[in-house]
Amino acid sequence: MSILKSYKNPVLPGFHPDPSVIRVNDDYYMAVSSFEYYPGLPIFHSRNLSEWKQIGHALTRKSQLDLSSRQSSEGIYAPTLRHHEGVFYLITTDVYGIGNFFITAEKPEGPWSDPILIPPYGNIDPSLFFDDDGKVYVTIQKGADQESHIIQYEMDISTGKALSEPVVVARGDGGVWTEGPHLYKINDFYYITCACGGTGLDHRVLVYRARTPYGPFEMMPHPMLTHNQLADHPFQNLGHAELIEDSNGDWWTLFLGVRPVDGQYSVLGRETFLAPVIWTEDGWPTVDNNEGTVQQDMIVNRLGKNPEVNDADEGQANESQIMGSDISGSGSGSIGWRDDFDEEQLHHRWAFIRTLQEERVSLSESPGHISLKGNRHGLKDAEPSLFVGVRQQHRCMAVSSELLFAPQVDGEEAGLAVRLNEQGHLTLGIRRVNGNRVLTAVAVDRGEASILGEIPVLEDRMGLRILSQEREYELAYSTDGSTWNTLATVAANIVSPERNGGFTGALIGLYATGNGVDSKTSAYYNYFDYHISE
Repeated sequence: MSILKSYKNPVLPGFHPDPSVIRVNDDYYMAVSSFEYYPGLPIFHSRNLSEWKQIGHALTRKSQLDLSSRQSSEGIYAPTLRHHEGVFYLITTDVYGIGNFFITAEKPEGPWSDPILIPPYGNIDPSLFFDDDGKVYVTIQKGADQESHIIQYEMDISTGKALSEPVVVARGDGGVWTEGPHLYKINDFYYITCACGGTGLDHRVLVYRARTPYGPFEMMPHPMLTHNQLADHPFQNLGHAELIEDSNGDWWTLFLGVRPVDGQYSVLGRETFLAPVIWTEDGWPTVDNNEGTVQQDMIVNRLGKNPEVNDADEGQANESQIMGSDISGSGSGSIGWRDDFDEEQLHHRWAFIRTLQEERVSLSESPGHISLKGNRHGLKDAEPSLFVGVRQQHRCMAVSSELLFAPQVDGEEAGLAVRLNEQGHLTLGIRRVNGNRVLTAVAVDRGEASILGEIPVLEDRMGLRILSQEREYELAYSTDGSTWNTLATVAANIVSPERNGGFTGALIGLYATGNGVDSKTSAYYNYFDYHISE
């Protein structure tokens, strides 16, 4: 790894919460939560901790994961990624599903094994630790609200069976939801990091240490990381941190945070940030206890375990970091990407709601297009509807596509959508109503649908665009491929968890539905263009 001197936060923008990171030689790998989206557990690779490229998913088969009955913000919670003796391990929770389990792989991009269930000790956020003596420990959250605490037990990694009874190792600092634990052995101490205060404005990271895996653990007198007293800071809700030592001997942490608009909401959800760790003389890791150390533009002078950290002046971050991680996957620092649907498989960036529905999605029915044939469910339904989207990663951006759709039955509909969950989403779609085609812009807010605008459709092909302008979305169309006409604008906070609940962020993409009946007509999308304007 080259010494990292400057970078831009967040390093993985958009809905990528609960990062877990490992180093294998000079390579870094990260997994994040995926909740109700399929495939599950996105996997990323980096050589410098600041530029991340997605290389796959860990949960890609129905034998591993069946989310068909999960509600929004259920499903796959906070994973922990580890590597031991040539094997990669991922441990996580399928909330309201099979519970806690782990999977293994020889390569981080997979294929990953089917789940190995672990005992029903604890609730969520399990973590694995491989000790020097060959013992393996599970550290996990238990309880709820102010009774939430951390327990730990020894496990047989070959079978998933417990080898000891669980022991309480940390009870938090009196706040709610002590969770997200990780156990490390650093020098002569065992350290536990955990989140506390809930995942909102009071979020913080606590640190404990002891001479043995079961303690007794003492808690550092103040949080390792929090902005819970910096109401005006652009980064809020910092927490759920992972410690990582780079190949130069310097320590870092990756963690989640939120960039609220006007201090109120974020459609992007919880994103992944990076900060250097400073070890105190008495052996505690510190990052940012309301000092405001974590900034957007970071200049770091890593000196080997005793770094100096300074805020960067505006515009001084590396040019390759201007967009955070390169979402095009090309390493070029480009300002967007385009999918012409000319590959045999969809890129890793695409995600579905709950299930893949292979029989209703095709890249071969019309070469150079993706075709969707909607089922009877719509985006307001708790059952799996047909939506394929990408995480919105920038507050100011636009997506566009050219849609060929000639619905034959009333109710058939297809177009572009911005989705938070069933309670909050936006659609811009062509629909057949009383034998005629109309283009309709719809907002669903707190479960109630409102038509924002509607026009008749006369052309076989139509360009559709959704433009995000931080505080609002503009829904537009084009009949000539170059001139865009605004059909409606709507407040952006409709697709924020602060207004419509949940733990996710906005995905933006393609949808199709029969609105009560399975659609017989395919919708063909010629391309999907994601362009950043910030």
